[in-house]
Amino acid sequence: MDTLTAGRRWAALIALSLGGFGLGLTEFVAMGLLPDIARNLLPEAYAASEPDALAWAGWMITVYALGVVAGAPTIAVLTTRVPRRRLVLWLLALFVAGTTASALAPTFELVLAARFVAALAHGAYFGAAGLLAAAILGPGNQGRGVSIVIGGLTAANLLGVPLITVLGQTHGWRAAYLAVAAVFGLSLIAVLTTVPPMSAAPGGSPRAELRAFRSPQVWLVALAVAVGTSGFFAVNSYIAPITTHVTGLSETTVPWVLAAMGLGMTVGIALGGVAADRDLRRSVLLGFAGLITTTAFFAVAAGSAAGLVVGAFLVGAASLFIVPALQSRLIAVAPGAQLMGAAVNQSSLNIANSIGAALGGVVIAAGWGYLASAWLGVALSVGGLVLALISFRLDRTATPAAAVPEPVPA
Repeated sequence: MDTLTAGRRWAALIALSLGGFGLGLTEFVAMGLLPDIARNLLPEAYAASEPDALAWAGWMITVYALGVVAGAPTIAVLTTRVPRRRLVLWLLALFVAGTTASALAPTFELVLAARFVAALAHGAYFGAAGLLAAAILGPGNQGRGVSIVIGGLTAANLLGVPLITVLGQTHGWRAAYLAVAAVFGLSLIAVLTTVPPMSAAPGGSPRAELRAFRSPQVWLVALAVAVGTSGFFAVNSYIAPITTHVTGLSETTVPWVLAAMGLGMTVGIALGGVAADRDLRRSVLLGFAGLITTTAFFAVAAGSAAGLVVGAFLVGAASLFIVPALQSRLIAVAPGAQLMGAAVNQSSLNIANSIGAALGGVVIAAGWGYLASAWLGVALSVGGLVLALISFRLDRTATPAAAVPEPVPA
């Protein structure tokens, strides 16, 4: 990678980040369009009970998350000897196909199936593209590599998701997903023309990747990610009905609230990548503490327009600040299995997505109000902090031979 010119280096990083931009669109656009999706695909349920129909439509979010959970480790195992650039191109092609099918499927059940297929490539893309970005940047930049790729996702929440939400509200949610498929197509072309070929990790094998699961720390950190970050998704999944039913604003303000959250995510990922490379442990603990504090603020303040916007910004910032540190932590506790460590992080984040969307729907359908999902998020983030503290405590009590190594630069 040292032979790359500065221009080629940044073009390659932007191309990889563009894929993250597409992933941000496809994962988060459903949140802003959930009422439109429910009205179109579940008209009878929507006419009978809007909260119940919204909770049922939330399965689009849950099923996508489950697809990520299933696809990330599976693809990591099956593609250990595939050159990383080729793998990224294959994954982008799957995104194009799956997202197009999501837009064209005629029934709710078929849309769910298409969302699951598209999601299979999600976690593996972030893992492989993050490792590519870290290699392009050079040794010691694991956190920055992750933050650049996921920075595309945060940019999507800042700019793309609000614009796609407006497109979906004015021309139908299917038009929104077709636009997302076009973004993936553009990303595929950009990666093909700018990212240099890179061989697979030396000595990589399915057995080496699977060996990561022998470590209790891998399971513990993955559980901390899944539980701790699900609080963010409990809020984000129902941001549209919170905006209209709790704050009392019109549907046209939903994109602006999403933009505020996206701005927070952009700030959070930029700070989190640098912080993770400097002090991994402190970044994890501060990140969870921030999630707890900001989610509680959102639950208290979302009744007013100012509180809703500020709360959305703060929750977004805290949720993305912690992501580079969590991925670096999982890579650290899975030595010799970098792609699996990154994939497990993405699987855990989308288990969190599934947990947050599903449990948020449960408390809303139970009649506890839309903000009950935010208070649920506070409790879940506290659980993540406790699990992280236990994991770091185990590091201290481990014998020197069993101590967790530092992340190995890609």
